[in-house]
Amino acid sequence: MGQIRTLQAADGHQFGAWETERGAHPYALVVLQEIFGVNHHIRTVCERFAQAGFHVIAPALFDRAERGVELAYTTDGVQKGLALRAQIPLAKTLLDVQAAAHALNARKVGVIGYCWGGTLAWNAACQTEDFAAAVGWYGGGIAAHGQETPRCPVQLHFGERDTSIPHTDIAAIRAAHPEVEVYVHDDAEHGFGCQERASYNAKAFESAQEHSIAFLKSTLNP
Repeated sequence: MGQIRTLQAADGHQFGAWETERGAHPYALVVLQEIFGVNHHIRTVCERFAQAGFHVIAPALFDRAERGVELAYTTDGVQKGLALRAQIPLAKTLLDVQAAAHALNARKVGVIGYCWGGTLAWNAACQTEDFAAAVGWYGGGIAAHGQETPRCPVQLHFGERDTSIPHTDIAAIRAAHPEVEVYVHDDAEHGFGCQERASYNAKAFESAQEHSIAFLKSTLNP
């Protein structure tokens, strides 16, 4: 089972992180939260990857604004999450992501993120040297950073029916980065990988999860 540990970023900021591992763990992975914090869903995500052979850390990225945030999948939760996110500059968030990577103490570290975390996984791939692989699920801000160049292999997942991420954005990402693996899952909405959302889509989740694990293991293979 997982546990909370304290990490320190390069600027001295101390923050919480959820760490999970199960026995032998040849692969190292940073899991990046949605705008709902390191909540039950993100801890479940960590547990799934631990069961698949990953040593996982999920940094509490909202700790710079408010500690211990766990939000519900409601309109109020969305609004509070957006407000918290707006208080933290991207550069500071990436310091926390990097600290999580360093805490894994592995030669190769991957990163996977969901929603806000999906965009952050792209940012981390483009703006840091800490990751050997990056995966983003329904990252709505990726297209806005689409002209940046990833420094590691990247795989992205989107939902065909995600009204918050236009198909034109996905097309722009594909055009700018033909080297990036992009999957668009049929009939899937935003948040299709979260069982705690009404938009959960089991078929899309299983497909994206299978592709993500295969990609990460092949890229992070020691």
